[in-house]
Amino acid sequence: MEILSIRKANSSDIPALMALDHGYSTDHVWQMAVDNGQEQVGVTFREVHLPRPMRVTYPRDPQRLADEWTLYAKLLVAATEEDLLGYVTIIEGPAIESGWITDLVVSLRCRRQGVASRLLQAARDWCRDNGMRRMFIELQSKNYPAICLARRYGFVFAGYSDHYYPEQDIALFFSLELH
Repeated sequence: MEILSIRKANSSDIPALMALDHGYSTDHVWQMAVDNGQEQVGVTFREVHLPRPMRVTYPRDPQRLADEWTLYAKLLVAATEEDLLGYVTIIEGPAIESGWITDLVVSLRCRRQGVASRLLQAARDWCRDNGMRRMFIELQSKNYPAICLARRYGFVFAGYSDHYYPEQDIALFFSLELH
């Protein structure tokens, strides 16, 4: 791979970022089970191997991305001299002194080559440099490749929200303490 740099996005990057394939393929999911007892409720997640790989579309409307990006604290891109390879978006909060990664997208042809790791590191550095003590990432329960990446990077499961995305998918939240 050519020399990769991480930099702040500029307006001329927007069309190329919107054109990236935001979907992914997976052969595992995190399946939720709810036990509604009389005096307690239990929720568990377990990793389930699917009988065949499935293609998952991006949970947000790609045509609204540019408008949403203007509201974020930071939009960082991974780029070579020739190409934009991916991006990460960060918002501040909602927890005090925290950064929240809502999108981590890498070009299909560049996945599993360290681009997402570099973007996560840049997001972590930005959060730390801006006085944040914790970083969160939200992921679809179907996004097993990103779940594995987040856990490998040191994120720990921090909660979930059922029916979070427009397609009623479950969002999983992972957090990382910044030192």
